[in-house]
Amino acid sequence: MTAPIHDTAEASIADVTADVPVAAIEGRSPGRIAWIRFKRDKIALAGGLIVVFLVLVAVFAPLIVSALGHPPNDFHEDKIDPLFGTPTGKWGGISSDFLLGVEPVNGRDVFSRIVYGARVSLLVAFLAAMVAVLLGSVFGVIAGYFGGWIDACISRVMDLLLAFPQLLFIIALTQVVPNELWGFTGSGVRMAVLVVVIGFFGWPYIGRIVRGQTLSLREREYIEAARSLGAGRTYILFKELLPNLVAPITVYTTLMIPTNILTEAALSYLGAGVKPPTPSWGAMLSKAVTTYQDDPVFMLAPGLAIFITVLAFNLFGDGVRDALDPKGNR
Repeated sequence: MTAPIHDTAEASIADVTADVPVAAIEGRSPGRIAWIRFKRDKIALAGGLIVVFLVLVAVFAPLIVSALGHPPNDFHEDKIDPLFGTPTGKWGGISSDFLLGVEPVNGRDVFSRIVYGARVSLLVAFLAAMVAVLLGSVFGVIAGYFGGWIDACISRVMDLLLAFPQLLFIIALTQVVPNELWGFTGSGVRMAVLVVVIGFFGWPYIGRIVRGQTLSLREREYIEAARSLGAGRTYILFKELLPNLVAPITVYTTLMIPTNILTEAALSYLGAGVKPPTPSWGAMLSKAVTTYQDDPVFMLAPGLAIFITVLAFNLFGDGVRDALDPKGNR
């Protein structure tokens, strides 16, 4: 008696597939999925690489300057025309010894001051962003989770700070702070004040975002499950809610840093930033305004430094936002 045709076919298929190795299904964490999505965005990846390069430049500024430049505060009067006060030579005195030329009047190395200026801009921007993120995350999640009069009080404080003239307040404050404060002296005092004030007035922006996200998360099933199992409020806030708010907090942080860089540059341009002779891109731009007709190259260097830095952070932030957005198309 012969076997049925379909049984013979199934047996043949089983014999063929028995020797074929079955690929294991590999699980992917949310972080790995976000990294894969981020790598597909070439523009954002380029922005991230520029950001990493700028951070390395700021960290290793002394080594870079010792190898390719001169001390940032040394004068080189021999490179300045004594009659007009402008750099000798073409293009603002650019040469193999002075890669970006020299400053008018005093002859300081522009390349060295650009490199050291990156330290000031990035340090103020990063620290101010950390202050804003810390305050905004804590107060935002508290306001969104508890609601009621707590939410009302925190929201009104955020409205008040958002309406406050931040720039004018910083300018006035930097004029009255002593030369020694909190263990800092000179430009260290100005940088500490900038970090505290910019961060303090910046937390309501991220606080609003965290509050809105918390309002939508506090009614989710896993939060109700945690409550039903007897979890306390502190556990729910810091173990259940905050980990699920990492994505929006990270995205807003990357977009807050370039804003802080522009704020620091604007304050230095107005004379409310770090004190001379500490290098600052904004202060260099302010000085270049009076000499741009005779030496336009001196204005291009700090202007391009600010432009490239802010653009790189914005491109990187947009890429991070797209990578962490599960509803994105990229």
